[in-house]
Amino acid sequence: MSSEQNPTPNPAEADGPRPRRLTLAAALAALEGAALVIGGGWTFVRGITGAPDDRQQAITLGVTLVVLALLPLLAARGLLLRRSWSRGPAVITQIMALPVAYSLLQADSVAIPAGIVLAVVAVAALVLLINPETTRALGIHGPGHPEEPRR
Repeated sequence: MSSEQNPTPNPAEADGPRPRRLTLAAALAALEGAALVIGGGWTFVRGITGAPDDRQQAITLGVTLVVLALLPLLAARGLLLRRSWSRGPAVITQIMALPVAYSLLQADSVAIPAGIVLAVVAVAALVLLINPETTRALGIHGPGHPEEPRR
């Protein structure tokens, strides 16, 4: 697309290829979103076809999980497209995942391995998202660091 057709190109696009850390952060966010969609879909279908303790609660939980999946999925897409806004939702997703992981780790069941995996994914994604290479690739400048002039 020529500059005449797109007068305000994404500043991060001019900085070269997408850093691997940014791609990995997007992949982890997408993985979390996919897990929420799968879990929500499974809960919804089981609520409709199975015999849950409370059918309405199971259906509501399924729909809620699928709707919550939009946050990490949109963040993942934004990260892949190098949109600076996408880091906020991605970080929020990881912060929300940590208490969920903790509660899974407190269970006396097969939920413990899921808690371990969720905790590792959330911490790894946070590390990737706050990495200076990632913030530069997204065009994010910290306080007191004005945007650098283009050459």
